[in-house]
Amino acid sequence: MPTNIVTTEDLKVFKEELLSGITELLNQQQSGVTKKWLKSTDVMKMLEISPGTLQNLRINGTLPFSKIGGLIYYDVQDIQEVLSENKVYNKY
Repeated sequence: MPTNIVTTEDLKVFKEELLSGITELLNQQQSGVTKKWLKSTDVMKMLEISPGTLQNLRINGTLPFSKIGGLIYYDVQDIQEVLSENKVYNKY
């Protein structure tokens, strides 16, 4: 059985193809009525928070995220769950 050697260039090509495929899938999902995944800027606008606050929510584990090739994505359902779990009912 012949041996194949994988070079760093092969890995770079694979990474680019993988990221391209993931980006295409995300774009297809985003073309629908609602987005399943949001970028940081979208989440900051949605929650009306600063980049630092969003980073703190990531660091302390309050808001789950996925990181792909340096881009951070947030699942809309996760954001809604965090908001629901932290809902405060005022008794006054």
